[in-house]
Amino acid sequence: MHNFLENYCIDCHDGGIKKGGLDLEKISTDNIAKHPEIWEHIILRIDSRQMPPMDEKYRPEETEYASTVKLLEDYLDSIAAENPDPGHAEPLRRMTRTEYGNAIRDLLGVEIDVSELLPKDESSHGFDNITIGSLSPTLLNRYIDAARKISRIAVGGEQGSPRVRIIRLPADRTQEEHIEGLPPGTRGGTVIPHTFPATGEYEVSVRLTRDRNEVVEGLNGTHTMEILVDGETQSSFSIKRPKGTIDYDEIDAHLNTRIKVEAGTRQFGATFIEGSKSLSEDMREPYQARFNVHRHPRLSPAIYQISILGPIEQETTAKATWPWREIEADGSDEERARKILGSLMRIAYRRTVTEEDFTSPIEFFKEGLASGGFEKGIEDALSAVLVSPNFLFRIETDPSDAKPGDVLPIGDFALASRLSYFLWSSLPDTELLDLAEAGKLSDQKNMQAQIRRMLADPRSEALSTNFASQWLHIRNLAAVSPDLRLFPDFDDNLREAFRRETELLFQSIVDEDRSIIDLITADYTFLNQRLAAHYGIPGIYGSRFRKVKLAEGTNRGGLLRQGSILTVTSYANRTSPVLRGNWVLENIIGTPTPPPPADIPSLEDVSVSADLPMRERLGKHRESKSCATCHNLMDPPGFALENFDAVGRWREMEGASPVDSSGGLPDGSLFTGTDGMEKALLDRPDLFARTLTEKLLTYALGRGLEASDMPAVRRILRDAEPSGYQFSEIITGVVSSVPFTMKKCHVPD
Repeated sequence: MHNFLENYCIDCHDGGIKKGGLDLEKISTDNIAKHPEIWEHIILRIDSRQMPPMDEKYRPEETEYASTVKLLEDYLDSIAAENPDPGHAEPLRRMTRTEYGNAIRDLLGVEIDVSELLPKDESSHGFDNITIGSLSPTLLNRYIDAARKISRIAVGGEQGSPRVRIIRLPADRTQEEHIEGLPPGTRGGTVIPHTFPATGEYEVSVRLTRDRNEVVEGLNGTHTMEILVDGETQSSFSIKRPKGTIDYDEIDAHLNTRIKVEAGTRQFGATFIEGSKSLSEDMREPYQARFNVHRHPRLSPAIYQISILGPIEQETTAKATWPWREIEADGSDEERARKILGSLMRIAYRRTVTEEDFTSPIEFFKEGLASGGFEKGIEDALSAVLVSPNFLFRIETDPSDAKPGDVLPIGDFALASRLSYFLWSSLPDTELLDLAEAGKLSDQKNMQAQIRRMLADPRSEALSTNFASQWLHIRNLAAVSPDLRLFPDFDDNLREAFRRETELLFQSIVDEDRSIIDLITADYTFLNQRLAAHYGIPGIYGSRFRKVKLAEGTNRGGLLRQGSILTVTSYANRTSPVLRGNWVLENIIGTPTPPPPADIPSLEDVSVSADLPMRERLGKHRESKSCATCHNLMDPPGFALENFDAVGRWREMEGASPVDSSGGLPDGSLFTGTDGMEKALLDRPDLFARTLTEKLLTYALGRGLEASDMPAVRRILRDAEPSGYQFSEIITGVVSSVPFTMKKCHVPD
């Protein structure tokens, strides 16, 4: 190892130059165990072949790289084996907004739009479950309001004053085609889950989309709108252009009706009956987004907003989504309440319920009992449970006899919570809690059986919609608005199709227990007609997504070819090799570049013609030595994706010039295009496997990784390599790792 450092590193990282602030001359004489953070960083840069830099005259042979990395890893891993260090873990962790919504669904059967109740969580280390230890007074008030609304629905109590929900459709949603989830023969509109809290009448009002002059768009001929509940028509309207002077304020004034609905969560829809059209003619035309009055005006009216008010007249109380009335309980009112609440609190608090846990809920029960009877008492007690720190926070306590700094296995109940929030983003279920209560969950055989069961459960879809959505940055699609002068066919339909394609690809890896390398090399994807038209893939009709085996030459498949990622790593008016290259470094190779210095000008501030190809424009940045340090790493992988434009379409030309997609990776490999990049990545599949493992472990632990976690990452990879990095093997490794199963007892401040 010392020969490696002397030959390739010390010249730049000695006590005089200390490039990057690293003095290898000083630490190389110390025991490696004294500087684990520095040595882990060195391992990362050497293993990814980023050091020595590509432009150095002398670089190590592959055998030198491999032997040096192995020597360092083996030493650090042996230290970790002798002295397990699970890293720092917060003893108190609040549920994220997503986790809260899932927990309410699984605990009480209430589907809520959590974005209407709670603010968005901040992101750190790429995920929103990191900085969630505090609970401000403002946020506590939001939780109290949410608990009152949810408990009333769950118990099925009196609903009080009618409540209104307003659903506003994205302004750039094209509503000329069928929407998945709505009946065949319809077009546009929306379908959403909505909880009707009681059986009775509800008032539904619809407002049509208008342009900036308040003129209803697409108003020609006669159109029929339908209001549906669970696919059944509840009301129907005729919309047409009135004779004489047009009063646009009154065109949709009659789109107001009362519908009678049974209590419960229903699929509520509002849509139009599709008019006749020639399919063959339509299929020959390129797709046109029909929402923009200046370029592609709507051909038909569209829904702007729907409001649901009620219950106006309540015939019966709601059928409780939480079946508390079915729990057999005898004795006094308080004894019955304790029996009813006990089983629910066990799941809500994720552990055995103690006598102390009943104190607050029973006090609220008694107050509700006195003011409104037994049902009101249960409702108020449930509200108390839903605002209890035992529900809102995951609390991991230290054993009474533990000393600060002791490293111990976490308890089985804590293990059940870590496992369920990792795989389901929700509460552990009864089966997990039963095993935890018996002290059997930590048994390796039982744990592996639970992992298989949980991955097969529909709740594991959270790995796609929550974990993968954040890891791959596709949550950012909601904020993407390409320049419509350049990309007039981009609409919300395409934005949602992008998101769904990537989620379904990741979920196929989970469901089919495939190798995670298939995320890069997949020869299939998931398409509906809108996305297939955008990609230029024929023969796909309808709004339903389906798995499609891709023919050679379609230029689609794995993550690097998906519109979601290509679009969120572009600017509104052009591609960005810098953003794309940095995304590859961060999410595929696992070696992101540091943020640029504050005084580095943006590309727009550099004096260079905007008509030049992107490669030449970025060349200006690399002329500066301070810029070149990062851009020499970021730009080459980004250039390899230049055949995809800013909305993910394949292109051969950039303006009047052929696209130059020659690129490279930090290890010095050179190639052309996405095909070349994928082949280069397959030469070192361990790099992508390591990156995804680190992301999964960060998400599972709810904290950024530390140097002490890296031996665990390497062990996961060693165990998963024989299977070709099968997804379940990676998950099993994470769940069995020291940082996941152990804790360092809290050291008071």
